[in-house]
Amino acid sequence: MSDLILNLTTDAADAEHDAPAPEKVLAGDPKFSTWNVEERDGLYCGIWEATPGKWRISYDEWEYCRIISGVSVLTEEGGEAVTVRAGDSFILRPGFRGTWEVLETTRKDYVIRL
Repeated sequence: MSDLILNLTTDAADAEHDAPAPEKVLAGDPKFSTWNVEERDGLYCGIWEATPGKWRISYDEWEYCRIISGVSVLTEEGGEAVTVRAGDSFILRPGFRGTWEVLETTRKDYVIRL
């Protein structure tokens, strides 16, 4: 395969494991796995997975997401809850503040622009 075409799979990068900061967790014990396949000039692209739980999020970056599997609920401060599931695509814009709740382990691919 060409060096200019990269398949977006978990085989394309080593997994990094993390969790939200304890002070951000509102429910459960969520854990993250991230396969950051591409990183250059403020652009990040890869696959992210989280186990059930709920935590506060705050975005300074722009992010495109496509849910591969699972079910999550995003709620903007003062806004309505939005349920996302496999096949859904969306953008989180800088300034988004709210919560991310994973109801069923959720996997997404993403593109982040700082």
